[in-house]
Amino acid sequence: MSSIKTSKVIKETRDYLMITLGVFCYALGWCAFLLPYQISTGGVAGVASIVFFATNIPVDITYFLINCAFLAIALKILGFKFMLKTIYGIICMTLMLRFLQVALTLENGQLIQLMGNGEDFMACVLGSILCGIGLGIVFMNNGSTGGTDIIAAVINKYRDVTLGKILTYCDLFIVASCYFVFYDWRRVVFGFCTLFITYYIMDYFMDRMRQSVQFLIISSKHEEIADAINIKVHRGCTMMKAEGHYAHKDTKVVMCLAKKYESNKIFSVVKNIDPNAFISQSKVIGVFGEGFDKIKGK
Repeated sequence: MSSIKTSKVIKETRDYLMITLGVFCYALGWCAFLLPYQISTGGVAGVASIVFFATNIPVDITYFLINCAFLAIALKILGFKFMLKTIYGIICMTLMLRFLQVALTLENGQLIQLMGNGEDFMACVLGSILCGIGLGIVFMNNGSTGGTDIIAAVINKYRDVTLGKILTYCDLFIVASCYFVFYDWRRVVFGFCTLFITYYIMDYFMDRMRQSVQFLIISSKHEEIADAINIKVHRGCTMMKAEGHYAHKDTKVVMCLAKKYESNKIFSVVKNIDPNAFISQSKVIGVFGEGFDKIKGK
């Protein structure tokens, strides 16, 4: 029982550390590349940036106040346990936005344009990539940066509308509204580019990190191989009965599902036991269950 509790503590600690890293990536992309070039984005971050462009109120203040209002509504509906990592993400984001905005502000009150004057597009691309990677890290570790994610979760609880659709509608409206600050459609186009790149990078990053593979291993030393994979790679194996067509001898095939980054370990284990083993490796779209993603569905 104590080992189970210890593993849960380690997992939770790792989640919070990774959420912190993800939030830092997102805040860096936003403060270092998007804000200095007056490029808006979606969610509460987009609202905070529009308020900053119009009134010069620091983004962390607007971001925190709006999220506090959302949290007050959502806590009663979704519960404190569900919102715990979201609360942490919001506090962490607020502190990092304050630190980075102060660190990147010149004596004249203007934010540093790291890419130089007139490099709006490159700033848009680099900022969006950092934001996408940051969000991917946060979501992969069961976290959230708050904002429209909270509203989407509340609506999704009572209406059969996907989270992606709700977030898309909110983000499109927020980015389009920056026109009334600049009266410049160019800024709106940059905002839409930011949305597209951010969500594309986020999906790509999450898919790459979650990518799983399936191994089919045929060997006369199947028991040794399965035991070694259990012990050294910490992955379960399934024995499937088979019959060789040429020799018509009964044998067993070891089937193993693992993360892509664990592939080299499995190849090494098999090679050390039976260099002549026959191995088939294939990508799988999704793996759900113990050690992988949680089973999803209503």
